[in-house]
Amino acid sequence: MRVITLATSAIALSFGTSAIAAGHVHKEDVLTTYANIAHANFEDSFIAAKRLQSAVNELVANPSAEALEAAKSAWLAARVPYQQSEVFRFGNAIVDDWEGKVNAWPLDEGLIDYVDASYGGATDENAAAVLNVIANPKFTLGGERVDASKITTDLLENTLQEADGVEANVATGYHAVELLLWGQDLNGHGAGAGSRPWSDYAAGAACSGGNCDRRGDYLVAATDLLVSDLEWITDQWAEGGNARAEVTADADAGVAAILTGMGSLSYGETAGERMRLGVMLNDPEEEHSCFSDNTHNDHFFNGVGVQSIYNGSYTRIDGTVVEGASLSDLVAHKDADLEAEMQAKLSAAVFALGKIKTAAEAGFSYDMMLEKGNAAGEALIMGGVNGLVDQTRSLERVVALLGTDIEVEGSDSLDNPSAVFE
Repeated sequence: MRVITLATSAIALSFGTSAIAAGHVHKEDVLTTYANIAHANFEDSFIAAKRLQSAVNELVANPSAEALEAAKSAWLAARVPYQQSEVFRFGNAIVDDWEGKVNAWPLDEGLIDYVDASYGGATDENAAAVLNVIANPKFTLGGERVDASKITTDLLENTLQEADGVEANVATGYHAVELLLWGQDLNGHGAGAGSRPWSDYAAGAACSGGNCDRRGDYLVAATDLLVSDLEWITDQWAEGGNARAEVTADADAGVAAILTGMGSLSYGETAGERMRLGVMLNDPEEEHSCFSDNTHNDHFFNGVGVQSIYNGSYTRIDGTVVEGASLSDLVAHKDADLEAEMQAKLSAAVFALGKIKTAAEAGFSYDMMLEKGNAAGEALIMGGVNGLVDQTRSLERVVALLGTDIEVEGSDSLDNPSAVFE
């Protein structure tokens, strides 16, 4: 991805002290709030994943249509806090180095399980594209013989994840679990998500997809790994944790980390790679959560996460609020007009993403919006894209106001559209 540099002016640099006072608010206060919200947000993600783990264990132990639906519901609920936490990416190396384990996408689903014949076979880019670990207890990978007779978290994490250095070989995280709950979405631009039958987890002759015991083992292992990964990152943001220590060690660098996360998630990641690119390619596989048709919620809660960090206020899954000194306070002290502009842009972006969410929940799913020639769908998605881009433009002014230099992730879909088709 192309990197966009947002540099300060000489005048703005004069404000770059280590502790800017905004009334009684200093940069250090803002960073404390930021770390507190990060801890609460990741802890919510961990709690929700534990609930998912319980539902998965029940599905595997006692398969039924009801148990599968309960596990799906738990997965959807688990995405709400996690998607808000993505604002901590890009500016915090500890999060960036960890994130691929839990939210990598897109994935070549044939690595994990059976796929429809239309999926095709191995490719020059990925020899393991249809490896189907669930059906094969022993296989060759990267020229080495692998014994997968027991599907464990170690196998998933240390052998299969990004096997052969291929990013599409996603074996762990939310989207691997999503595939195992919903199955492939074979509807193209038509209505409907994946429709895996509950009997894919049934015992004996009732097993519909073959290898039901191994599929259950994979689902349990992937979910267990997701829970442990989320517990680990939660600990990094607790008092004495490495992530908290790193972001609060230097006030100016810490504020730059906040702004980098907000700008990169808004611009290159969500507006560009996750939204604009899909519109350009008209490809339903560009959905972030393509098996469950939950992409509208992914985008919406990304937007909510950015807004929450700017305002220094996060609403937890139990309804309690974690809040404190914020970027909003710093900006308001220096430039009331820019603060009003930033608030308006953040609200407009969340509103535009909310329109996509509302439409999808009413039956106009995201993959339907992506169909070529669907003007209403394109207008909805591009409304969200434009809202996110607009808030990034105002964020550039905040960067200058606070005397900070940052680099924001770009996307060819926004910065160099012709390159997308090269």
